[in-house]
Amino acid sequence: MKRSLVIIGCLVLLAALSFQGKNAAPLYVFDSGSISFFSETPVENIKAETKKYAAALNPDTKKFAFSVMMTSFQFKKKQMQEHFNENYMESEKFPKATFVGDIVEQVDLLKDGKHTINAKGKLTIHGVEKERTLPVSIVIKGGKLTLSSKFQVKLVDHDIEVPSIVVANIAEIIDVNVEGVLKPKK
Repeated sequence: MKRSLVIIGCLVLLAALSFQGKNAAPLYVFDSGSISFFSETPVENIKAETKKYAAALNPDTKKFAFSVMMTSFQFKKKQMQEHFNENYMESEKFPKATFVGDIVEQVDLLKDGKHTINAKGKLTIHGVEKERTLPVSIVIKGGKLTLSSKFQVKLVDHDIEVPSIVVANIAEIIDVNVEGVLKPKK
């Protein structure tokens, strides 16, 4: 069921990004990668990661999007994963996080090279949409795009409440790392 929701999310993203003409460049879609986040406090460090997400990039329109199911994040401790999904993210009510935006800079995404760019758009977490500009490093080589983005998310910006009993265990600002390889859609 979870995999089906990720696939459906990817198809929606692809449909939104794929409006292109006959001579258009191919749509690039997720091949491999990971999304991780890290919370650091004096009491406890918390890290989670998933390798299951959807991403797409249209090199002609410079539109970029990704979607991740919240329940796909894996923690070292099962109890942390349960608390994350049930108490903080309310994953049944808000099952995914998404980013949909545009690459700001004018770069040729079909020519081999390295670029540091910005993707400006809407980041939705916990059902709350925020306008964000995310820094992205792109390496283009042999028809593959390797993306990397590191950014921070303030819990308060997305109405994520932490119970007072564990407030010292969870950082107010979470570090997020997105890595991915995108290949032309066949």
